[in-house]
Amino acid sequence: MPKQEAPLAQLKTYLPEGSFDGVLHYLQHYKVHLTITRQRETILGDYRHAHAGQTHRISVNGNLNPYAFLITLLHELAHLFTYEQFGHRVMAHGKEWKNEFSKILAQFLLQKIFPPDITKALLQTLQNPAASSCGDEKLLRVLRNYDARQPGMMLVENVPAGTLFRIKGNRIFKKGDKVRKRYQCVEVATGKLYLFSAVYEVELVNA
Repeated sequence: MPKQEAPLAQLKTYLPEGSFDGVLHYLQHYKVHLTITRQRETILGDYRHAHAGQTHRISVNGNLNPYAFLITLLHELAHLFTYEQFGHRVMAHGKEWKNEFSKILAQFLLQKIFPPDITKALLQTLQNPAASSCGDEKLLRVLRNYDARQPGMMLVENVPAGTLFRIKGNRIFKKGDKVRKRYQCVEVATGKLYLFSAVYEVELVNA
């Protein structure tokens, strides 16, 4: 996946107002090599620990809105803090990482950088942070409100049952029933069943 190294001055354009100095402190202190990537479907960010003469490396999807970008970056910084203390001796998203993520998230919450609805969702996240950047559906649902929406795009949970929708690659599906937290949908071309997250964004197909 093509990546672009982020000049620190340019990074300010990706972040919410008031958060740059706090982020810059950690990136410079730990000598983080930050890259901004194109959209990735399954992850929003990634962390690679320092080794073999390379510094800590973090990547974040560049298509995220400023609040989602900051939260993802803090998620990955928490991995760095955890690695600095424990190395590979603990689970990637175990209690140690959850503690570090909660602490750094709390610092930025105290600065009142986030709007009230995101703040409320993050306060719930503090109690038990999700292992995946994409895993907290309540938080993702709120963050979607700050995305630049394209006409015809909709979250899977809002697509009427039996309606056709399209995803990237021009694959078309028909929405089916909800199975626990996900929706069972059939791919029109193959007849195969797939499970979709409620907050996955898709394009409606005109009848």
